[in-house]
Amino acid sequence: MKLSRLALSLSLLAPASLLASPSVLAQTLSGTVTNASGKPLANATVEIEALKRVTNTNELGEFTFSDVEEGDYALHIFASGFAHLHEEANTAGGTNFVLARSAIEVIDVHATPMHLSVMESATPVSVLSGETLRRQQAATLGDTLEKLPGVQSNFHGNVASTPIIRGLSGPRVLITQNGLDVSDVSRVGPDHAVASEASTAKQIEVLRGPATLFFGSGAIGGVVNVVDQRVPTSTETRGEFLLEAQTVNDQKLGTFNVTTGSENIGFYADGFYRDSNDYETPMAPDIDDPDGEHVVENSNEESHGFTLGTSYLFDQGYVGVAVERFEREYGVPGHSHGDDSSVFADLEQTKYQLLGEYNFSHDFLQSVHFRAGYTDYEHAEIESGFVGTTFSNETEELRVELLHKPIAGWRGGVSLHYKGADVSAQGEEAFTPPSEMEMFAIALMEERHFGDFLVQLGARAERVTLDASSVLLPELDAHDHDDEHEEDEHDDEHDHDHDHDDHDEHEGSEFVRQFEVDQEFTPISLSAGVVYTINENYNVGVSLSRSERAPSASELLSFGPHIGTRTYEIGALFDLSEEGEFVLSQTAIDLETANNIDLTFRKTQGDVGFVFNAFYNQVDNYYFQEETGLFAESGHDHDHGEEEHSDEEHSEDEHSDELPVYLFGSADAILHGFELQVAWQTTDNLKLDFFADYVKARLKDGGALPRTSPMRVGTHVAYTLDNIRADLDITHFAKQDDISTFETETDGYTLVDASITYDIPMGDVDLSVYLSGENLTDEEARVHTSFLKDIALRPGRTFAFGVRGYF
Repeated sequence: MKLSRLALSLSLLAPASLLASPSVLAQTLSGTVTNASGKPLANATVEIEALKRVTNTNELGEFTFSDVEEGDYALHIFASGFAHLHEEANTAGGTNFVLARSAIEVIDVHATPMHLSVMESATPVSVLSGETLRRQQAATLGDTLEKLPGVQSNFHGNVASTPIIRGLSGPRVLITQNGLDVSDVSRVGPDHAVASEASTAKQIEVLRGPATLFFGSGAIGGVVNVVDQRVPTSTETRGEFLLEAQTVNDQKLGTFNVTTGSENIGFYADGFYRDSNDYETPMAPDIDDPDGEHVVENSNEESHGFTLGTSYLFDQGYVGVAVERFEREYGVPGHSHGDDSSVFADLEQTKYQLLGEYNFSHDFLQSVHFRAGYTDYEHAEIESGFVGTTFSNETEELRVELLHKPIAGWRGGVSLHYKGADVSAQGEEAFTPPSEMEMFAIALMEERHFGDFLVQLGARAERVTLDASSVLLPELDAHDHDDEHEEDEHDDEHDHDHDHDDHDEHEGSEFVRQFEVDQEFTPISLSAGVVYTINENYNVGVSLSRSERAPSASELLSFGPHIGTRTYEIGALFDLSEEGEFVLSQTAIDLETANNIDLTFRKTQGDVGFVFNAFYNQVDNYYFQEETGLFAESGHDHDHGEEEHSDEEHSEDEHSDELPVYLFGSADAILHGFELQVAWQTTDNLKLDFFADYVKARLKDGGALPRTSPMRVGTHVAYTLDNIRADLDITHFAKQDDISTFETETDGYTLVDASITYDIPMGDVDLSVYLSGENLTDEEARVHTSFLKDIALRPGRTFAFGVRGYF
């Protein structure tokens, strides 16, 4: 009875006490943001980190959060041109927050659940966004990013390129869209385009060095994350559009993106169209044909795509879905067989993404972030109207990140990751058999401030399986390709018939073995980083990591001609016997292991800022292609049964169909180097930037790794006056003479680019008209990292005129 009366009394007193003290539920957190001179900063972003609530300052620099519980909160405040500020605030009263000027733009990274930025994390990162992204965007992802420190391109005739990060690319650099694998076949070969469009992106993030903790073993060299707003987190109406024409290849480009919504429903749409012809060069591109035309054949392109997305927004977060259709037809430079046939790739991809976030009021969990995607990719390589080879990739992926509230000062959480990919290649140039990959992973990430020290720790465990049901080991007539061999073949009176019979025998030969491959790997990754804030202007960071990578299907199972790189590729599952025959390798397939250390020194505030990174990366069991010195016929039927060739033409075709044989092997390697970025805001109108990067890539037992990026130095000058902005870029690529066996040196060159932009305010639309020029000195430039450096120069002098609008 007493207990029931007590319960009744408490039930009556509770609402009365809340009515008497409404501030318990209706507190506000407010303040003002200014610069060092006391001038209010409009449109600065203010975030309550623990609640994931975000607002922007008004014209007076004021902000207010309503309906927050009484207490102290950690705020994250940032604005363009200023250093980020992390500071405590209380609901008791308004506080004035002062942002210090930063010459280096500080932009947060969306790719990771933990907070990362160029000035505040132990992991080296770069972000390309805003006007800089629009000024540097190109038809390919690698060419878009190549002015970032530590990033170069494997330039493939202006139609396909992927980023090279600190000398690593291909299966070691993961390309993602909103944190999910882009799921194309660009990592299989440099002639395969990345199925992602920079012109509709909000920003592109680059994590330099091992990022396996967040993305898995495929990111042992770094990550490139393309971010857009396809799942909108706001119903505010905004967007942009672009129209551009270019001279060097008659390119026409049109693109747009728009976000809008009503009440709790957000909508997003984007689209683009690009059309270009073969591009012009300063001289004949083929080093063996100096009198040829100044045009790179098969470098034309026509591409288009669109994305539609919608989301439901609520107080605790959002959930949304988007669908993208991406289509591209592009020529394949260097893919010719002595005739005038047109060779091009026809790429089609449909991508679905489900993205969401939920913020808890729970005592333990802070938020959950989830990303799910399904991608159906296919591209066919077509010659003279016939489909030669078809590549496909069907991928499902799921990432769930559970973040907890601070525990004894530690912030972080657990990441669960699944990815399954079914990759196949069918046709006469299918050098890798169909395979299925499946990956399950769990990762733990934590960070904590100890006074002026920020400590970041992480660990990840994966289970990776690779299954291929039909791996083929064919008979291969590989031979030395010397002058005596060529002369003997030429003098053989039965040369034409003999070669033709050999070709038929190759096409119809029986395989000596067909077998199944079932590989299982357990990569483990560990990382630790510390950032020490020396004072408000300087900090230093150190990052240590040990990352393991499972070799890809192409590195293990390849056996056939790869015409796009003009090589005959054989995987690490095979070996070359003493008798000169290719047999199954008796060497165990091991994980590739990278032991990496990064040192960083930064100046974060003031009119002068800089970031200096030095790295040392020892990679055990580094998988790479070694040239065997042997040659094999491509087996390519370039006649398609339609025409007959003369004896002379056939002899030339036979010679052109000879491909050098490359064998994947593994050895310990060391990569080390540095990146430097300096920015100086000399006046309110003039800003100077300087960068330099260098990487030395070598085998531990001696010898350079092939196609290593050369050293670069560059400068950027930006001048603004009222509605006019002028930009000048000068980049010097040093001569690369640190080469591997069978490689040739590449001369250095200097590229000069410039642009001028005029802004025209038109009510709610900010319109810009611009004129830009690239390679203004018409420099002969061959890219050392390209497989086609001897037949595909960089484009010659080009001008572009465009109109860009924001609303």
